[in-house]
Amino acid sequence: MARLANISGKQAVKTFKKYGWDVVGQVGSHVVMTKPGMKANLSVPQHKEVSIGLLRKLIKFAELEVDEFLKKCK
Repeated sequence: MARLANISGKQAVKTFKKYGWDVVGQVGSHVVMTKPGMKANLSVPQHKEVSIGLLRKLIKFAELEVDEFLKKCK
């Protein structure tokens, strides 16, 4: 399994878009994303660095693997 590194919220949103997640709005400093077939939303903070633990939870919630996410993150 590849190691996660801190990435920006902007980069995380771009990567989730590649997996079919769409931006539906923004609440404060968090971008809200939805995907057809998913019951809940992703809320991605728009910080310079998203912590590794939070990023791992977002990836898991999006039903992705870390390795998959990192392939399209570049």
